[in-house]
Amino acid sequence: MIDVYTWPTPNGHKVHIMLEECALPYTVHAIDIGAGDQFKPEFLKISPNNKMPAIVDSDGPDGKPIS
Repeated sequence: MIDVYTWPTPNGHKVHIMLEECALPYTVHAIDIGAGDQFKPEFLKISPNNKMPAIVDSDGPDGKPIS
């Protein structure tokens, strides 16, 4: 399953369009940039430079998650 960490921005919409077109299952996690969620330690573990959208594929190579 793919996890998408995003907020409704133009770049965030691009990821949703691609995943829908590829018919890939995914889960959306809202990261509220107005509230500063992109600076929370939980999100910085996923995207150390606090950039969005961030994508994590838990079914990466050798069964290891990739982001």
